[in-house]
Amino acid sequence: MLSEPRLRVEFPMWAGASDDQWNDWKWQFRNRISTSVQLNAGFALTRGEQDAAERSKEFFRLGVTPHYATLIDPDDPFCPIRLQAIPQIEELIRLDHEMADPLNEDADSPAPGLTHRYPDRVLLLVTHECALYCRYCTRRRIVGDRAGSHRERIDAAIDYIRATSSIRDVLISGGEPLGLSDDRLEDILAKLRRIDHVEIIRIGTRMPVVMPQRITPALVAMLRRHHPLWLNTHFNHPFELMPRVTREAMERLVDAGIPTGNQTVLLKGVNDCPIVMRKLFHELVKLRCRPYYLYNCDLAEGLGHFRTPVDTGLAIMESLWGHTSGLAIPTFIVDAPGGGGKIPLLPDYKVSRGNGSVVLRNYQGKQFTYSEGEVAEPAIDGVCRICATDHSSIKTGPAAQLWNSRRAPLSCN
Repeated sequence: MLSEPRLRVEFPMWAGASDDQWNDWKWQFRNRISTSVQLNAGFALTRGEQDAAERSKEFFRLGVTPHYATLIDPDDPFCPIRLQAIPQIEELIRLDHEMADPLNEDADSPAPGLTHRYPDRVLLLVTHECALYCRYCTRRRIVGDRAGSHRERIDAAIDYIRATSSIRDVLISGGEPLGLSDDRLEDILAKLRRIDHVEIIRIGTRMPVVMPQRITPALVAMLRRHHPLWLNTHFNHPFELMPRVTREAMERLVDAGIPTGNQTVLLKGVNDCPIVMRKLFHELVKLRCRPYYLYNCDLAEGLGHFRTPVDTGLAIMESLWGHTSGLAIPTFIVDAPGGGGKIPLLPDYKVSRGNGSVVLRNYQGKQFTYSEGEVAEPAIDGVCRICATDHSSIKTGPAAQLWNSRRAPLSCN
C-alpha cells in the first residue's frame, strides 16, 4: 500500500521563509541544498550517504530544491525520493561497460550544445544547470557548469538549424531549460519559431516535479505564444505528484493548450515495481499528461546501482497491457549505447506463425489464431497504391528486406 510522503518545511535553512518566499521560484533556486553540511543539517544521513555527499562533488554536483526536499522521508534511507536526490556511495563505482557519454551525443554534435542524430529532429541544450541534480543523470559529464547557456553558443546551434532544412522538430533540453528567465527562454523560442521549416518545438523539463513554483502564469502565457509547442516532464514516482502545487502547475500548462507528456526512468529501488508504475501512470493521466516513454537506465558512469535488467521493464509493460487503458501505457525504450538511438521494446505476444496465420496470446495468457490470408502483391514497380511513393527508396533495414523478400506492401509511415 502506497502512503503519502512526510512533508517537512521546518528544514533549518528555510525556517524563517515566508509563504511569498517559498512560492517564489527564484527563491527556491537560490536556496537549494548544495553542500554536504547543509544536507547533514536536515537529514539523518547514513554513513554511506555522508561519505558520498562529500566525495561525489568531485564528479557531480549536489543540488536539492526546498520543494523536493520536503518530499524526502528524513528517517528512511530507502525513500524513493531520497534515492533520486541524495548521493549514494555506489555513485563512486565505475563499471567497465559504463561510459561518460553513453548516448554518443558529443559525436553527433554539429555545433556545441546540439545533437543531430535523427534526420528530421535535433536536441538543443540551452543550459547545463539544473534545479535538482538527479543522481541518475545521463549527462553528468557536462551538467553543473555554466557554459551551456552562453548566448553565442546557442545562437551558433540555431544557425545550424536554420541552415538545415530537413529539421522539422527541435527538442529544447539541458540541464534545465526552465531554469532560464522568461525573457531568455522566449528569445530562443522566437528565433526558432521564425525558421520556416521548424514545425514543432518541444521542451524537456523536470521543473513541475522538483520546483513547480516555476510554472507561473507569466511563463505559461509566454509559452503559448509559440505554439505548436509541447512539453515533456519527468515524474518517476507517484509521491512526486502528491503536492497540490505540483498538480496545479501541470493543470496550468494543459489549460493553456500545451500538451504534456512524461518520460520516466526505470530505477532500481525507486520504481521497479508494477504497482508503483501503474499508480504513477494513472495519476499522470488524471492530470491530462500522457505517459510517453519508460526508459531503461542508461550506461552512464556511476549508475550501476540504479540499473535494472531489460526483462524488468518488459515485465512491467506486460503488467500494464490489458490491465489499464492504452492511454496510460508508455513506450518502453532502451537508448542504445554508442548513439544507436531509441529502441522500443514490447513483451512478445506472438506464439507462432505459419500457414497464413499467426498464433497470439493475450494479457490473460490465452491463445488466439489470427488469419492473415494471402499476402498481397505490391503495386507495379514497387510504387505504393496509396501514396504513389516507391517505398524502397525511403525504407532501409528490415523493412526494405521485408519488401524485397516477401513483396508485401509497406505502410506509408
